[in-house]
Amino acid sequence: MLQRAPSVQSFWDEHHETFRTAWAEWENAGGHNGISIDRSIYAPALRRAIELSWEDPNEETQVRDLWTEVFPNVYQAQFFDPEQLSVIGEYLDHVWAAGIPLRPPYGIVLNRGGAMLDPRSQGYLAAPTFQAFYRDLIDRFMRPVGRLLFPGVYGYDTQSFGFSVQWQAGKDVDLRPHTDASSVTLNINLNLPGESFSGSAVTFWDQASRRRESLTFEPGVALMHHGRVPHASEAITEGERRNLIFWLYGEHGQIPQMQRQAARPLTTHERWRVPEVQSDGFAPF
Repeated sequence: MLQRAPSVQSFWDEHHETFRTAWAEWENAGGHNGISIDRSIYAPALRRAIELSWEDPNEETQVRDLWTEVFPNVYQAQFFDPEQLSVIGEYLDHVWAAGIPLRPPYGIVLNRGGAMLDPRSQGYLAAPTFQAFYRDLIDRFMRPVGRLLFPGVYGYDTQSFGFSVQWQAGKDVDLRPHTDASSVTLNINLNLPGESFSGSAVTFWDQASRRRESLTFEPGVALMHHGRVPHASEAITEGERRNLIFWLYGEHGQIPQMQRQAARPLTTHERWRVPEVQSDGFAPF
C-alpha cells in the first residue's frame, strides 16, 4: 500500500463518489448515534478567545496568551476540553464501525489506525457533520492562530490537509525524523484523561543550535509548529496514542522559508479573515 500499486490507486478512484454518498447515508440513518461534534469540544478559554477575536480582531492578544513556546517555532496549548474528548472518541468509534472503507495515511509510514480527513484525499471521512467541524476548525481556529504565531506563513496557508494517526504498542509504533510539507502543522491529542501510554514522545530538533527536546502529550493538548522544524515520533511501548493532524500550505503545495516575520507587517484584520481561494485539489500524499 505504501507503494500505491495501480490496483490500490484505482480502487479509491473508482469508488470515490460511492464512498462519499455512503457517508451521507450513514449519517442520515443515524450511524453516528446522534453524536454531534462541534465547538463545544474546544477548551473553553480557547473557544472564548477565538470567538471574541472574530468579533474584534484587536482582541487577538487573548488568543496569543494561551500559547506557550515550548521549543523554537513550536507552541503548545490546551485545544480540546479534556472533559469533552469522549464525545469525539465515541463519534470516531461509530465511524470505524460503519464498515465504509477509509484510506489510511500513506505518508512517510503507513498508519493503519488512521484516516484521511480532507476532501482532496481519496477515501476521506466524508460524513457531512464531520466535514463541517473540520472546515470550521481550519478556517476559524487553526489558520488565524498560525498567522498569529508565524507571520511569515501568510499567503502560504490557503490550502488545508488533515489526517488522523493511532500509535499502538506492537503495531504502528513510531515515525522517523522528517519535516512536514506544510507551512504550519497542528497536532492534537485525543487520548481521554486516564488513558495512559508509555513512550511516543515527539522529538524536535533546532538546526541552528542543535538543541533537541522530547515533548509528551496530555489529553486535548495541541502542538502547533512550523512545518520545517525537524521532528519524529518516538516508539510507543505501552498503550496507544491517538491524534488529529492538520496542515496548512499554499496553492500547489508551496511553503515558506522558516522565519518569524512576514515580508510586511500584517494587520489584525488580515489575520482574522478566511481566504477566498478555493481548494486546488493538491494532496501531499
